[in-house]
Amino acid sequence: DPNKDTEWNDILRKKGILPPKENLEEQERAKEEEQLAILQKSLVKTYEDMTLEELEENEDEFNEEDEKAIEMYRQQRLAEMKAAQMKNIFGEVLEISGKDYVQEVTKAGKGIWVVLHLYKQGIPLCALINQHMSGLARKFRDVKFIKAISTTCIPNYPDKNLPTIFVYLEGDIKAQFIGPLVLGGMNLTRDELEWKISESGAIKTDLEENPRKQIQDQLMSSIRACVPASGESDSEDD
Repeated sequence: DPNKDTEWNDILRKKGILPPKENLEEQERAKEEEQLAILQKSLVKTYEDMTLEELEENEDEFNEEDEKAIEMYRQQRLAEMKAAQMKNIFGEVLEISGKDYVQEVTKAGKGIWVVLHLYKQGIPLCALINQHMSGLARKFRDVKFIKAISTTCIPNYPDKNLPTIFVYLEGDIKAQFIGPLVLGGMNLTRDELEWKISESGAIKTDLEENPRKQIQDQLMSSIRACVPASGESDSEDD
């Protein structure tokens, strides 16, 4: 036993084969303290590990300093819970009519972004955008995505302007996309729509660049590959 006080162990310590006795005692002490801490942690639940209900049940057991720290912790937990709730309050596209507009758009709430799609049945691009918006609503649950048949919100709204997307914050229009040309036609992808809406500030996209730019770059590369260089054209004319 290297911990015993024997003549042989003393010789081994002098030779450096065994660590000094002081080091062994420190190691034993540290080991005991570690075991004690583990035991205390298993028996006593700290306030950081408690739910808000458990904090209320055990508040008589805390001293004044604990109570101050616990109050700060409670406020932090409440703020975190509120933020989590705000991030998950929507998640789907809501269908509205003109009579719902004030309640759902103008009075949506402080800090709430609203994306409104005006559409009509039978217009393929409108159907495509409704499909894309369903995916975006699931991805950005803190944003209110809504749709409405155009003439129920704006009487006599021209079909040539469809689809139309309005982006609001606290009742103010922050962006608008009117008509098929602005929105990119039937080739519009969900990523492209996400990028367009993100430019208004309504959503924080994880896309690093405009997806439409990649398509444009590929298109230009294809065009350049098909067009002969000027030297080649001249030699053919000769």
